[in-house]
Amino acid sequence: MKKSTLMLLLCLAAALVLACTKQSLKTTYDKQTSYIESFVAAQLKADTNATLLRNEGAWRITLHDTLDRIYPDRDCLLWNGSVALYYACFTLTSSSLSASNLVATNLKEMAEAAKWKLSDSTNIFKLDTLKLNHDLVDGLRMGLYGVQPGDEGFILFTGEYGFGNTERGTIPARSALVYEYWIADVTNE
Repeated sequence: MKKSTLMLLLCLAAALVLACTKQSLKTTYDKQTSYIESFVAAQLKADTNATLLRNEGAWRITLHDTLDRIYPDRDCLLWNGSVALYYACFTLTSSSLSASNLVATNLKEMAEAAKWKLSDSTNIFKLDTLKLNHDLVDGLRMGLYGVQPGDEGFILFTGEYGFGNTERGTIPARSALVYEYWIADVTNE
């Protein structure tokens, strides 16, 4: 077989593998989107005061929403602002959350409910402060934008807006994530 024919066949095979991988990834993210949409629908049905905001690839459900949001920049988290919060992060593998899918939290009660082994927890379980910048994964950054002190709810996004193809600690690559959050304070610079 000629060298040029072999190279052409290898290029075609590589293109085919790449196309299949892209289609598989799209299928994965489409499935995650359907889980997110089902979860969102259930939360909105359970809490008639809940509100939904969609910011690009992130869904944010604010539960028991009674805050005045007519003036969106008043006391709302803006780009490069900071937010003090408690959170619990879950991987989303169906249309509901499971304590077995808890991957990170700064609430001792959540860790205990998930039956995590706890040793010295003095520095782990405390209010966390995050800066709304590009250090956060896209989904969390887009979901937190506009939160206000006193908000609680959920931020959801597919693996495309999370860690993508990178495994991160106990979070598998391409995982859809749900952050349950409780906002204590917002500071904008």
